[in-house]
Amino acid sequence: MQIQKVLFHKGKCFYVRDLDRDFHTQFGFIKKEDLRKSKETVKSNTDREFYIFIPSFIDSYKKIKRVPQIIPLKDIAAIVAETGINKASVVVDAGAGSGALACFLANICKRVITYEIRKDFVEVVKKNKEDLNLKNLTIKNKDIYEKIDEKNIDLITLDLPEPWKVIKNTDGALKIGGFLVSYSPTIPQVGDFINEINKNDNFHHIKTIEIIEREWDIEGRKLRPKSQPIGHSGFISFVRKIK
Repeated sequence: MQIQKVLFHKGKCFYVRDLDRDFHTQFGFIKKEDLRKSKETVKSNTDREFYIFIPSFIDSYKKIKRVPQIIPLKDIAAIVAETGINKASVVVDAGAGSGALACFLANICKRVITYEIRKDFVEVVKKNKEDLNLKNLTIKNKDIYEKIDEKNIDLITLDLPEPWKVIKNTDGALKIGGFLVSYSPTIPQVGDFINEINKNDNFHHIKTIEIIEREWDIEGRKLRPKSQPIGHSGFISFVRKIK
C-alpha cells in the first residue's frame, strides 16, 4: 500500500499507511476522503493545515522495521562517498540485521546481496525489501564466515562481531580495486580486523574513521548547536583490494 506523507507546517512529519481510514494526530484528524484526493494541502477537523505529498525513498526508508541497531545515515553516507558506488555496482553485505544498509545501497546500486544467519532477522529484511519495492536486493540466510558465493564484487560491507574471519573469503570475491568496508562499534574489533588485513598483501587499509554529527538550531539571529549531538555510533574501516 502506498504511503502518504503529511507534513505539518512546523515541520513535524506523519506517515499514512492506510488510506482507508481517517488519520489521527495531536493536531486533529484528517478524513480518509481528503487523504485520497490529489491535493497539495489538507486540513484536520481542528482546522490545522497539512502539506501532503507522495514520499520519496528516504521518507519510506525512515519507516522501515528495525530489530537490532541500524547503521545511521551519517555513516552510510561516508560508505557511499568513500567507495563511489553507483548504478553499475554489485555489492555484498553481511550481516543484514534489519537490512537498513542493504536496502539503502540497493536504492543506489545495480544489485545487492545480503547475508544473515538469523532467520527472524531475514524475515524483517524481506518485509523491508517489500515495503521499499527493492527488486534488486537478494537475501541469503547463510553464514558469510563460511563462504561468499559471489565473484567480481565492487564492494563488500561487514557489520559483524568478528569481521576478520571474513577476510579470507573476501579475497576471492572482490574484484581488483574493489572495496571492503567493516563497521564495528568498538575499537578492539577494529584493531583485530586491521591487524589481520595488514598480514595480507592483497589488501591495503585506507583509513578508519568515526563521524560525529552536530545539528544546529537556527532562528533569526539565535544560532547555536543543539544540546545533544549524534555521537559515536561505530568505527568505519575502509580497505581496498590492490591485487
